[in-house]
Amino acid sequence: MAVKKKVDLLDLVEKIVSLNSKMRFAAIIDTKGNIREGIMKKGQTSLNSQKAEEHFCKQVAQRRTMRKEFDRSLGKVQFVHVEREKVSQLVLYTKRNIVFFTVEPNTPMTTKVKLIEKIKKITASI
Repeated sequence: MAVKKKVDLLDLVEKIVSLNSKMRFAAIIDTKGNIREGIMKKGQTSLNSQKAEEHFCKQVAQRRTMRKEFDRSLGKVQFVHVEREKVSQLVLYTKRNIVFFTVEPNTPMTTKVKLIEKIKKITASI
């Protein structure tokens, strides 16, 4: 019988924020919107309060549920990208979790796509 290795979520989000100098924040969120693990990159300050961040993550999970109703006709969501004045927010869906990360808003789209591809590989097991 194979033994399933437990994934260290802190290690995972640390790997994510270390992928690029433009990274700000990374979190693993469960399907109910609870932050399982999240870290701000050293030297960065949060643009949201803790309460606002938790509320935002709850909404991210709700949006995942809402988007699923279109999976059959449009296909599964690959990623969600929101470009704001102060930050770029990106969301990826794994089988059992949601990966939310932010980067500086002036990050080129080609860099964001490369980050998405790397993060998908890193988080495939969760």
